[in-house]
Amino acid sequence: MRGNEERPAALYFDALSITPTAGTVALNGRILIVEDDVSVREMLAEYLGTHGYEAVQADGGTVMREAVERSLPDVVLLDVNLPGEDGFTLARFLRERYDVGIIMVTGSAELADRVAGLEVGADDYVVKPFELRELRARVKSVMRRMQARPPPSAPAESVSSRVQVASCALDLASHRLFAADGREIPLTGMEFDLLQAFVERPNQVLNRDQLLTLTRNREWEPFDRSIDIRIARLRRKIEADPDHPQAIRTVRGAGYMFVPSGDAG
Repeated sequence: MRGNEERPAALYFDALSITPTAGTVALNGRILIVEDDVSVREMLAEYLGTHGYEAVQADGGTVMREAVERSLPDVVLLDVNLPGEDGFTLARFLRERYDVGIIMVTGSAELADRVAGLEVGADDYVVKPFELRELRARVKSVMRRMQARPPPSAPAESVSSRVQVASCALDLASHRLFAADGREIPLTGMEFDLLQAFVERPNQVLNRDQLLTLTRNREWEPFDRSIDIRIARLRRKIEADPDHPQAIRTVRGAGYMFVPSGDAG
């Protein structure tokens, strides 16, 4: 958290009590907190722990990799300003190798940083100062999407569940995307939700508000460009020429429309 060391850790969060809850708390999921400020890291771990999450801590990229190798978390809370490898580099590493939710945490409210976080595959973005309750709501939202996904070996991953999207195949049962050569293309939870919304409504124009509702992300009120950025990422994954998309087309002034391969003209 470089550039913010002079501020007490408590100033980054709300004044909620973090007194442990009496009795046993049901485990809601596993969260890896990657943050170099030990006081902030421990505060977040204690707070999330009292709300039923297993919280694991890492002070940087090396420990993060070791923790992920030992046991894959459901969600990674990833600080942007880390010594050595920054959060964007680590988010890219995670997205290329693991099926895990990523929430970027930073002290910068700059639009460029938000865009960068989404472009490397983050599922959400939290700016300091934030309330702990807000953070927990965002964790729950990403966690729901991650836990709802069946394991890759699930029997539901049958050919009949696959839908053609440009030259790729989207498996609706296993939430996986495959290239024409059979190679799996990594998808974030939000990217899958967007693709599913499109393929279930072919040749129908969907505006940003409808897409937010259909992808169950209305509760966290993302800034307007979040949909555009994710669609741009999807186009780079599925389109032969992302600059001239044929599958997910822009309808100027209205929104976006999915055109199945057989209907392209």
